[in-house]
Amino acid sequence: MKKDLFDKYYHYRHAVQSPDTDVVFFRDTYRKLNQRRSPKVFREDFCAAFALCCAWVKLGHSYRAIGVDVAREPLVYGADNYLPALSDSQQQRVITQQSDVLLTNVKADVIGAVNFSYFYFKQRATMKQYLANCYRTLNDGGVLILDCFGGSACHEANEEETDYRDLKFSYYWDQEQPNPITNHCKFHIHFKRKGEAKRHKVFTYDWRIWSLAEIIDLLQEVGFKQSTVYWEGTDEEGEGNGIFTPTTHGEECEAWVCYIVSQKK
Repeated sequence: MKKDLFDKYYHYRHAVQSPDTDVVFFRDTYRKLNQRRSPKVFREDFCAAFALCCAWVKLGHSYRAIGVDVAREPLVYGADNYLPALSDSQQQRVITQQSDVLLTNVKADVIGAVNFSYFYFKQRATMKQYLANCYRTLNDGGVLILDCFGGSACHEANEEETDYRDLKFSYYWDQEQPNPITNHCKFHIHFKRKGEAKRHKVFTYDWRIWSLAEIIDLLQEVGFKQSTVYWEGTDEEGEGNGIFTPTTHGEECEAWVCYIVSQKK
């Protein structure tokens, strides 16, 4: 790839994802819920370029990962750009499946659907179908980990810029005005590299903004007996510090991000 070509997946990976950190959180959370027993098989739903899968297999020689996504392009990108960075043994423990996550039968110890990807499901019945499939395909003791966002800023149009100076680009998260009747909303990711024009709508998502209470109710309906919210702490400046701890009471603020952890018993 020529240096001057714009690589949207590269920029997404560095602006949005933290695979090495995420998989440690997934593994450690599973261990805490299973008397220190380690998980082996991780399924990354809506995996795109399956960066989490590649990070998962680096945790140990017995760790295996399956990435599921309906789109071919990001799967090919991951195969061309992320897999080659792994050892031969690690590569052999990563499998991808171009499939609808509603239909996959892949069993796992941990299922992760992050970056709010499951917000793609707008209807309650479809969301319930997805969560029920997660419950069905988890092994006993298995853990489903979802992320969720909210806060007062989610109910109005806004655009937030993050400047990655060391990588010489800016990332923009752009939210249109949500429909208050349906909670449907479009989100866009823009990028601007130093010295270049802003690239608009590099990624666009048409989602429903789901509340924590709605998702937790559905998880209970499909069989998860208990779901725990892991809330992000704050640093000295009041910004998120990347440390998530279980809680039953969240702090209301303009924007928050959390994990929902549900175990199959």
